[in-house]
Amino acid sequence: MTTAHAPTLASLAGRLHDDEIHVWHLAYRATQGRAPLRRVLAAYLGIDSDAVTLVTGEHGRPALAADLDPSLGFNWSHSGDHALIAIGRQVQPGIDLERRRERPRALEIARRYFNADESAALAALPAADRSVAFLELWTTKEAVLKALGRGIAFGLHRLSIASDGDRPILRQLDGDDVHAWQLQRLTLDPTLLAALAWRGGPRQIRLHTLASDG
Repeated sequence: MTTAHAPTLASLAGRLHDDEIHVWHLAYRATQGRAPLRRVLAAYLGIDSDAVTLVTGEHGRPALAADLDPSLGFNWSHSGDHALIAIGRQVQPGIDLERRRERPRALEIARRYFNADESAALAALPAADRSVAFLELWTTKEAVLKALGRGIAFGLHRLSIASDGDRPILRQLDGDDVHAWQLQRLTLDPTLLAALAWRGGPRQIRLHTLASDG
């Protein structure tokens, strides 16, 4: 009789296809810094984590050093004791994660910083629904900005996200073609909200959980 084992990080990393994006959900502590990110990237690169060199782009996005695999794109986000890492080939994904919580100033923040269409949509919601809607909007906007390689300084009002049921839709992105983008919310657990964005054609999203022992 044989015993079945759950797929490991290394085995799943070896199965990354060009039409996929792998998303890893893992426990996180601030004291770890970028160590979990290097560990996951090392599995996809087939090297030791100590050999994973990261550089920081002009707007703060981490990237692989020039001597590593240029086809591998990635992004990560952490909130509280959770983190997400997105990895794909020939794509630059953006991912964002937030803990579900009350945001009593959601409408005030949206009216000050968001696109007018977005703040109007939030204002039309019952007050009890605004915190979740705001965080869904925030994570999606952040995911797009990360995929662009830009930060909040780009201007949160320069892109507009709408919802078609549970599906986010990019309605406006200054200087870009909204039809070239893919947006997706990620279902993790009831305490978290997350979104993934990338420029390019549709891809299969493979969501995995990373055990602390790898």
